[in-house]
Amino acid sequence: MNTTVQNQKPGLFTAVAVMTLISGIINLFWGFIASATALGTLVGIVCLPITILPTILGVFEIIYAAKLLSSQPQPVKPSQSIAILQILTFLIGNVFSMVVGILSLIFYNDVNVKEYFARINGVQVSTPAPAPESESTPAPEILEVTPEPVEQTAPEPTEDPEKPKRIRKIAGK
Repeated sequence: MNTTVQNQKPGLFTAVAVMTLISGIINLFWGFIASATALGTLVGIVCLPITILPTILGVFEIIYAAKLLSSQPQPVKPSQSIAILQILTFLIGNVFSMVVGILSLIFYNDVNVKEYFARINGVQVSTPAPAPESESTPAPEILEVTPEPVEQTAPEPTEDPEKPKRIRKIAGK
């Protein structure tokens, strides 16, 4: 088996890593600009913790992307929490990060990406294989069943049932 093909990162895996890195850089700048703007007003000082959140997310994104892009594969799992936080950045107006979060969640569900994450984490991914037929169990016997003759009788005449009476509902009760 060729080890270079086995250790090669899937394209979608690399795309997630690069997009997360770019989103992290954008969130860093977005958070710094929002925090600097908020410091200019009295109301902004009260809202300062909200403006710092993109900066914190940006730091986490850059650390995660660095682990994904490293030449030595590190055991790391798909971070759905970062992707969800990226999606939530649309609340502060960062549409790019929202798109990256959506694409990350989609790419995490790709078969090649799942297999690569399992490989770098040392988890065996088993594909369900059909069970081989063992020779020790005999094949089930097929029994022939002959149908018994059915006597045909004339259908009994049925009477027309009376129409059910309608019950009126009175509004207000």
